[in-house]
Amino acid sequence: MSVPNGNDKVNESDLTLDRLASIGQIAAGIAHEVKNPLTAVKGFLQLLKHESEHKYLDYAYSELENALSTLQNLLHVSKPDLEDEPFDCINLCSELESLLYLFQERSYDVSIQKHFQDTDARVYGKRNQLKKAFFNLLKNAFEAISDQGTITIKHYKSDNELTIKVSDTGVGIPQEKINLLGTPFYTSKTEGTGMGLTQVFSTIYEHSGKIRVKSEVGVGTEFTIQFPIQNISQVGVVSLKLQYVEHQDFAQYYLANQKEFMDLLKVQGKELFETIKETAIDADYVLDSAHNVVLLLNDRNEHGIILHAKEHGRNWARNNLDLILKLEWIQVLRMLYWDFLFNYHSHLEQNQRQFFELERQVNYTLDSYLKHFASSYSEYKNEVLRSQREVIEDLSVPIIPLTDNIAILPVVGTLDTLRAKKIQEHVLVQIYQLKIKKMIIDLSGVAFMDTAIVSHLFKIVDGIAIQGCKAIITGIRPEITNTMVELGIALHEKVETRGTLQQALEEYAK
Repeated sequence: MSVPNGNDKVNESDLTLDRLASIGQIAAGIAHEVKNPLTAVKGFLQLLKHESEHKYLDYAYSELENALSTLQNLLHVSKPDLEDEPFDCINLCSELESLLYLFQERSYDVSIQKHFQDTDARVYGKRNQLKKAFFNLLKNAFEAISDQGTITIKHYKSDNELTIKVSDTGVGIPQEKINLLGTPFYTSKTEGTGMGLTQVFSTIYEHSGKIRVKSEVGVGTEFTIQFPIQNISQVGVVSLKLQYVEHQDFAQYYLANQKEFMDLLKVQGKELFETIKETAIDADYVLDSAHNVVLLLNDRNEHGIILHAKEHGRNWARNNLDLILKLEWIQVLRMLYWDFLFNYHSHLEQNQRQFFELERQVNYTLDSYLKHFASSYSEYKNEVLRSQREVIEDLSVPIIPLTDNIAILPVVGTLDTLRAKKIQEHVLVQIYQLKIKKMIIDLSGVAFMDTAIVSHLFKIVDGIAIQGCKAIITGIRPEITNTMVELGIALHEKVETRGTLQQALEEYAK
C-alpha cells in the first residue's frame, strides 16, 4: 500500500500540514499551562535529591524528564519555526553518511546497503531539521529489525526531483495503520511517543517534499521521500539585499554589509553560543574574533591570521572549551565568507580562473588559521598537563615519619604507571636516607588499581625488602583484593597486612 496514491486528487502534504497545524493551539496551551509547573516540580526534586538520596526521587525525576522531553517534541512539531535556523544548500548524501555512523553498534546485526547516485545533487533547506528527520527515519528502521536484517538506502535524481528511499526488512506495518503514520502520539512501539514520525512528515512537507510509505507485515517497510533539486547558483546570500556600490573592493563591500554578515553568523552560531554561555568566552567575543579574521582575510595578512589563531587557541583552551567547537565555527565562517565573496563577484565581470585562484588562496589561509589554532590549543593543554603532573608528583609520595624507624606512606587517588614509578623511586631513597625499618603503606584512599598497577605495587614491596625494610599494607579494598587474586599474588609471603591504618598504628605503638 502507498500513501498517498499517485492518482490522489487531494494534496496529501496540505492535508498533513493542516492536521499538524490543528495541534498548534493545543501545544501552545500546554506550554503555558503544563511546562512551567513541571519545571518547578523538577527544581524541587533536584533540591530533595541534594538533601536526601532515595531511589524513588531518581525515578520521579527521570519520568519528569521524559514528560518534558515529550512536551518539547510536541512544540517542535507544532511550531518548528521556533528554531530560527537559516536555509542552506545541503548535500543529503553526506548527511546520511554521518547519520549512519551513529548506528554503528547495530552493524553486526543489520546490513546496510547504500545505492547512492547523483551525489552532487543538493536540496535547499534547514540542515538540522532535515538531519533530525532522517535520524528519526533511520532509527525507526533499525528498531523495526529485532534481530538480523537489512536496511537499504537509495539516493538518485529524476528530472528536477531528488529521491531518497529508506527500506527495512523489519516487522512491517498493517495496511489499516499506514494512514495514521505521522499523526501525533500514534505509535506501534510499546515505549514510543509517536512524535518521531510526526517530525519527519512535518519537516519533509515544510521543505516542499513528498513522502510515501509502502509496508507489508513480516516483510518490511519502505519510505520514499522526494525533494525539488536546488540549483546551487540560485542559493546563498545572492538572494539577500546586500549593498553594492560600483568600483568598491570586497573589503569595502564587507564593511557596507557587516551587519548582515554578523546577523547571519549569530543565527548559524546559535548552538555554539548556547554551549559557551556559561564560560568567560561569550558570543560577543566570538563574533568580534570572526570580524577580525575577516578583516585579516580581506587584507591577505597571513602573519596576522597566524598570530590571531595562536592567541585565540590559548584562550579557547584556557576556558576548557572543546576544540571541535572552534573547528565547526570556522567552517561556518568559511561558508558565509564564501557566500559574500560569491555575491560580490556576481556584480563583476571577472574570469573564472581568477575566482578559483582567490578561492584557493582564501582556503589555504583559513586552513593555516585552523592549524595554528589547534597547535596553540594543544600546546596550552600540554603545558597545563605538565604543570599538573609536576604538582601531583610532588604530592603523590608524602612519607610521614612516626618514629626514628617507622613511617607511613598514605596512597590517595588514582594510580597510574608514571605515579607508581615515582612512588618507587621516592620511597626507596627515603628508606635509605632515614634508615626506616618499617613502612606502613595505607591503600584506603585508593578505590581501584588495574592489574598492571597492582603488579608494580608489589615490585615496590620487593624493593622495600631489598633495602632491609619491612612493609605493612593496610586498607586494601575488596576490588583490589579481587585483582590480586586474579593475578595469583601470594600476599602473605611478601608483606604483612592489617585491616586499617589504625590497627597497624596501635600494634606498632606498643
